Amino acid sequence: MSEEKTYVEDINRTIYDVVDDDSDAFKLEQGLTEDIVRQISEEKKDPEWMRDFRLNCLKLYNRSQHPNWGPSIEGLDMNVIYTYVRPNTKMQHTWDEVPEDIKNTFERLGIPQAERTSLAGVGAQYDSELVYHNMQKEVEEQGVVYCDFESALKGEYADLIHEKFMTLLPPTDHRYNALHGAVWSGGSFVYVPKGVKVSVPLQSYFRLNAKGAGQFEHTLIIVEEDADLHFIEGCSAPKYNVANLHSGCVELFVGRNARLRYSTIESWSKNMYNLNSKRALVEEGGRMEWVSGSFGSHVSYLYPSTILKGDNSTMEYTGIAFAGAGQDLDTGMKVVHLGKNTSSVVNTKSISKNGGINTTRTSVQVMPQAKGARSVVSCESLMLDSESKSDTIPVMDIRTDDADVGHEATIGSISDEAVFYMMSRGMSEEDARALIVSGFADNVSRELPMEYAAEMNNLIRLEMKGTIG
Repeated sequence: MSEEKTYVEDINRTIYDVVDDDSDAFKLEQGLTEDIVRQISEEKKDPEWMRDFRLNCLKLYNRSQHPNWGPSIEGLDMNVIYTYVRPNTKMQHTWDEVPEDIKNTFERLGIPQAERTSLAGVGAQYDSELVYHNMQKEVEEQGVVYCDFESALKGEYADLIHEKFMTLLPPTDHRYNALHGAVWSGGSFVYVPKGVKVSVPLQSYFRLNAKGAGQFEHTLIIVEEDADLHFIEGCSAPKYNVANLHSGCVELFVGRNARLRYSTIESWSKNMYNLNSKRALVEEGGRMEWVSGSFGSHVSYLYPSTILKGDNSTMEYTGIAFAGAGQDLDTGMKVVHLGKNTSSVVNTKSISKNGGINTTRTSVQVMPQAKGARSVVSCESLMLDSESKSDTIPVMDIRTDDADVGHEATIGSISDEAVFYMMSRGMSEEDARALIVSGFADNVSRELPMEYAAEMNNLIRLEMKGTIG
């Protein structure tokens, strides 16, 4: 009898499609039951309140329904998903102590090099657990806390986490927040004290290696008054012939006159269901900046949201999504204006090819008390062929006359004349089209540090050649 084929071969696979042997990993059984949730809680050595929280979330999940607004996720069957996969290693604080196979994966993805050259700290998660976490001493001496979420849950900031955990993203929001609350594992906690400016970024990288598994990391970042932080999140997974699931949660608290930039480059494989939730709460005079690049995944539901609570608080969102064959990406953002004289600027772009589907949803809500609110939303779509599809669905809910809100959307295609001109200068047609697409995405790459802008441009080139996932 031939061995079951679990890996789908692709020509010219990229570094993202490297698969490690997970035979030594510890897995709980497939599915989602009370017994599995209790086992996860025991594995994590949860405090009692967290165990009870998980069990209540499971009840909410079982009573709720699939989302009814986006692409179909009927192919996602929780009965065959592994909700917890622990790699055969403990978390290390020295890179040399990480097991060779896991270390080689992150080396190929460029994580150690990025840490050495441009980052203040790095957390690397492999399946359900962090395998490496480290922060530069000078940043630690500023009073910055950056650690794995489980350590924070039991450490000095345990009461703060109890107070904040899943308050911005309550499990009652939708079914997959409830799922996350029941089975979350891994993630990072960041605390930046009042007045501290972190001059170089922190980064967490999430790698899902196991076949048929889910990843449910929780990230909680608190940036206190007058502080400043840039946090970078990277994600990837190899391609399998079964569904994988990503359902993380990111909660961001931006203090008075503080600034937080949250940058994400996601390069999931195309068997991934990406059902991620992210939300920020911004106090008076604070500023929230989102930079988002979405590549890969079979289906995505991804709408980072911002609550501009304080007067004079601001938000800027810059994002791009790239959908190829077999992909249905439902992405966008949401902003709620609560404070007076708040402002939001939104610039989204989407690229579709080979029958890929992009849906961009933007939601701007201005509450009655948000006098003087301003919001500008721009959505641009580029379709590379007649098979692809792109939709823009804006929602404007304005409840005061004292507001200035605008929206524009454009849809275009690559000019044959531009391609012909570049080919006449010696470029291949493939390179010419990739260059035009990179130019379309330029405003996003300009917002990223150089290394990550280069990664995003490389992802675009790989997508143009059809070699990812």
